[in-house]
Formats: sequence, structure tokens, C-alpha cells
Amino acid sequence: MKILFKNGTILDGSGNPPCTGDVLIEDDRILQVGGVIGEAADKVVDLSGCQICPGLIDAHSHNDFFYDRDDAEKYYVPFIRQGITTQITGNCSFSPFGMAAETPYRDKLGGGLFDVYHPGSFADFKRRAEGRLYVNLVPLIGQGSVRAGLTGYDPTPLTTAQIEQELSYVREAMEGGAFGGSFGFMYEPSRYAKEDEILAFAKEIAKYDGIITIHPRACSIVSADYPLLTKKSHLELGLDEAVDIMRKSGCRLEYSHLIFTGARSWKLLDKMLAVFYRERQKGAQMAYDNYAFHYGASVITVVFPEWYAQLSKEEAARPINRFKLQLTILMYRKVLGIDWEDMVVAYISDEHPEYEGKTIPQAAAEEGLSELDMYLKLVELSDRKGSIYLGKYYNDEIVRRLMEDELSVFMTDAWVEEKGLQNIAAFQTFPQFFLLARRYGIPAEKIVRKMTGATADRFGIPERGYLKPGYKADLTVIDPNKLSVDESRPDAVPGGIVHVYVNGRAVLEDGVYLGGTAGQVVLKAR
Repeated sequence: MKILFKNGTILDGSGNPPCTGDVLIEDDRILQVGGVIGEAADKVVDLSGCQICPGLIDAHSHNDFFYDRDDAEKYYVPFIRQGITTQITGNCSFSPFGMAAETPYRDKLGGGLFDVYHPGSFADFKRRAEGRLYVNLVPLIGQGSVRAGLTGYDPTPLTTAQIEQELSYVREAMEGGAFGGSFGFMYEPSRYAKEDEILAFAKEIAKYDGIITIHPRACSIVSADYPLLTKKSHLELGLDEAVDIMRKSGCRLEYSHLIFTGARSWKLLDKMLAVFYRERQKGAQMAYDNYAFHYGASVITVVFPEWYAQLSKEEAARPINRFKLQLTILMYRKVLGIDWEDMVVAYISDEHPEYEGKTIPQAAAEEGLSELDMYLKLVELSDRKGSIYLGKYYNDEIVRRLMEDELSVFMTDAWVEEKGLQNIAAFQTFPQFFLLARRYGIPAEKIVRKMTGATADRFGIPERGYLKPGYKADLTVIDPNKLSVDESRPDAVPGGIVHVYVNGRAVLEDGVYLGGTAGQVVLKAR
């Protein structure tokens, strides 16, 4: 079937200035781009006043964990409504493949964040995903999931034989078309890996010219993962570790979600960016991705000290321990530059939806409690498993700087939650980037490039990211005059995304979601 898109403003993913013209596709391929196309078509779509660009690519996603659910569609629709047609998955050390189907550690494979319904090899994943995907998935293999499949959360260093087992899963995935691998050093069990295991994993990825994505041990000026007193901030130490892995393994590096958690971390922007440019000058293929909003998902225990968690109820109630707890949390808040009002409750339990969407001070005022007591109550009610949205990842100036920086590409790092307050990033991130670009005076062609061609180039995604003859017909059409987001409603449908095509199939038309499993597992060229 031939479809002709007429009179659109063409943003082809290259970063070159836009032009007005037509785009012709046939089935799942682009045939012609630009100028007036007079060829007959089965369908003509008038794009007057609209922009047409390659389907948007989400550089950091976890949507590979939802494709095999009975209600899978609901996990993908919000991303399609943002204009996203392709997602890089397997980040932060988690993937739904890379382990034996009969592993006894099934409950550990997603690090407590995700459930793996069908453990197995990469070949199993590809076979099971065929015909079930709503968007295209670009897979990475997660080191944490591979390790968890072998030894669960056991912190004991892996033996040489166990590392070889881990590498056998890496080889199977890379030879089968995976694009690389990931580490997530904040999470179990990736945080337990020693240098020999880490480098063996990264070197195996490098053999296939794969990319490594790294969620560092720290995203703030101090953290629980390094000694309190260090010569550098913990944020800098986390980046240094990522650089060391890159240098010693020879792999390409994508530093996951460059954020600066807490106002005290914001002053480190220039220092962090200087490291990227220093390494680039040395020839390293190293860059990063970033958010559009100032906050992100976190756990309610983010400032809950481990020593207090291990006390009995009787010991915890002792005045001396309460006083010590208060001082400890105060120190965390002051050192990080985060306060109670920066914590918005996302989910406590099925029995307590009344807290969702409220800050700690709001909930405390309603119940006549101190902010500390309210926080401790929420920790207890959630059995220490509650979730929050934590503010002060960025300020406006940092967002602007990162958007303008040539090394950044854009991502959501979000998923549709089963319960509780939704993460706005899963619903409105890419339209927000467009609106911010307008505010900051960033040309549309530059912002589209970060969402398309630049991301495709960085990960080596074939035949996507550009409007070029012969490329896959992933297309997003935007009405710039109708772009909108609603930060007061995290799960609101953004305005301005008019049409979305995945592999030549319309999945969103005139703003109406049409449905259909048009996505594919994208495989790395060998």
C-alpha cells in the first residue's frame, strides 16, 4: 500500500534545516522524501501546518518487561501518544532474557522493579515477542539479570566458571542481534559484581562492537555507595568508574540518565560535562541521555538509613535512636539539598490510596504529625516498599544546558505503573522536550535529531532514525501549534501528536489511537 504525505515541514533526522515537501511510503519502507511527489498513492494525507519526522526513539526504556503480558497494550499506548516508535531496552542491568528458563531465582531477575514472566535465552525472547510488539524494541542484555539468574542476590564474588556461564548468555544475545549490554550499580545484584566480572562482561560486549549503558553507583553529591568522606563527590566517582570500565574494556559507553539529584549536586554540571569532552577528545565513544522534567521515580526509603531499618521496634522507639535518626535524615537532606516537599507519594499500598499525589508536608499537615513522623508512618505502612517521585534532579538551567549539548540524547526511563500515581515521563516527556526547545530557542531540527538520527547513530540502529528512501517507515507527525502537556495530570494525553506510523502501519491517526502490533525486535547488523 502506498501512502503519500503532502505539504509537510520535513525534519529528516539529520539536523539540517527543514523544508516543505512530500513523503511517500509503500508498505513498511520509505520510497521518496522531499519536493512535490506526483506519484499515485492509495492514500493521501495532507500535512499542511504540520511537521513530519522519523519516528521518535526513546534512548532509555524498560518496556521489554511488559510485551508478554495479557494486558500488554496499556504499557505502550502512552509512549505512542508521545510520538515514540522505537525504544532502547535492557537498561540499568535488567533484561527479561539472559538466563535459564528454569532458574530458581525468577523473583530476583528484575531487581525488585520488574517481573519476568517468561525467563529464557535471547532466542526465546525474540521468538516470543514476534507479532506481540506495539513499538520497536532495540534490546540490550542486562548484567544484573544474567547474574541474578545464576546466583540470585548472593553478594559472593563469582568464580571463574560462573563468569564464563554469564558470558555464554552474553555471547548468545550478541550473536543473536542484541546491541550491547548494561550495568546498574545501584541495584542488586549488579552492585556486588567485582572488577573481574565487570570487565569480562564489558569486554565480551566490545568484541561485537556493542555499546554498554551504565547506571552509576551515585547520582548525587553523596550516596550510600561510597565512603562519606572522599576527595571527589560521589557523583563524580560514579562517572569515573564508568570511564574506567570503558577504557579497560574498549567498549562504547552510554552514561545513563545524567542527573544531579539534590540542589547541592547542581554545581557539578560543568565538572561532569568536562569529563565527557575530555574523553571524547581522546577518541572515546562516550555520551549520555537525559530527562525533560525536574524529578523522577524513587523509593520511599531513599533517606531511610540502613542502621535504623535493622533495629527492633523496641530499639527503634528508644529516644536516643529516634534522635540519631532525626539527625541522620537531616544530614542526608542538607547534604543532598533535598527537603520533605520534594518527595511526592506515588504509592504506599492498596489500603492507603489517600496519600498518593501528596508531599510529605501536605500529608503531615492533614494528620497533625511532624514531617519526620509522617515519613516514618508512610515507610511503615508500605512495609518499606513504597514509591515516591523525588524532586530536584535538575533546575531549568541544567535542563537547557543538557538539551543544547551535542552529546545528549533524550529518553523517558519510565513505565506505566500498575498502581498509584503515574510517572509523567511515561506520558508526556517528548512533547515536553519540544515545548522546552521552543522556550529556549533551540531549532526544531536540532531537537528532532536528538530524538531520531543521533540516537540511531549512537546505538547503531539500522534503517531507522532518518527520513531516507529505503529506510523503515517509522513516522511521527506533529502539529507545533497544538503541542501541550499538563504537569498537573501526570497521565494526561499530550497535545500536538497527530499521526504515528510504525513500520508503515498507522497506530495513531488524527490523534486517535488505532492499536495494532506493528512493532519489531530490531536486530544489530552483523
